[in-house]
Amino acid sequence: MKIRILTLVVLAFTAGIIFTGCQSAEEKSKNAQDKVQEAKNDVKDAQKDLNQAQQEYLQFKKESEERISAHEKSIADFKARIAIEKREDKAIYEEKLAVLEQKNIDLKKKLDEYKEAGNENWDKFRTEFIHDMDELGKAFKDITVNNVK
Repeated sequence: MKIRILTLVVLAFTAGIIFTGCQSAEEKSKNAQDKVQEAKNDVKDAQKDLNQAQQEYLQFKKESEERISAHEKSIADFKARIAIEKREDKAIYEEKLAVLEQKNIDLKKKLDEYKEAGNENWDKFRTEFIHDMDELGKAFKDITVNNVK
């Protein structure tokens, strides 16, 4: 008798688990629709982030190209100024100017060759590039300063 009751209880418990564990076709359809809607929202968010990142990159590139052009103008102006310098000073300034001009060319090349490869890489590239541009700007300002003590 106990075995029959125990068997009946186990069967009833198993049947209850099976029936409550099954989803109806409507519930499955609703869950699938919810997942599709979430995926669509994720795609929209990703597209929005991509567009924003592209706009940020284009703005950065435009500003950087303007700074590089300003450096090129400074180089041309300085070349005109050193043309009237004394011979020994002229050689020193031309050497310094050649180094700065090469750095400016390298920065322009670095900017043109950059390919987007992820947010972390972009942040690192932007930080390094801004630092290099600032250092080059300082070097242009300090080109005529002699640090002799």
